[in-house]
Amino acid sequence: MRKIKILFVCHGNICRSTMAESVLTFMVTRRGLSNMFEIDSAATSREEIGNPPHRGTVRKLQSVGIPVIPHRAQQMTRKDYEQYDYLIGMDGWNIRNMLRIVGSDPEHKIYKLLDFADRHGDIADPWYTGNFDETYADILEGCEGFLKAVLEN
Repeated sequence: MRKIKILFVCHGNICRSTMAESVLTFMVTRRGLSNMFEIDSAATSREEIGNPPHRGTVRKLQSVGIPVIPHRAQQMTRKDYEQYDYLIGMDGWNIRNMLRIVGSDPEHKIYKLLDFADRHGDIADPWYTGNFDETYADILEGCEGFLKAVLEN
């Protein structure tokens, strides 16, 4: 069985994308579906390369009982487009930078996470807002919608 490969992407790969990676990993593990998915995350920038998840992300995930995936920030590459089935950015700025990195999206693999929710929009960057609760709620909604969409296909 071929795994569904997902790459979550944000600016620095220490807040939103690592939170989404941990949330979706927890969701598929809890449902006994881990063998169906390969989940990772990356940045569009090089600013945080090598750094662990932000302490606000770690605290929020711990507070809701979700294990933090061990991760060090890495930058998305053009090769990722070939490797992953879904490249999921957190906001419009991420999508623009993702397209700059890969060139184009002929296979329609690039999405915003909230495209899978009942509403569309951007997930605010808690690096700037400090509101990890709001970011978590949006990511949870997006991941639930994503999982539902993928499992229905």
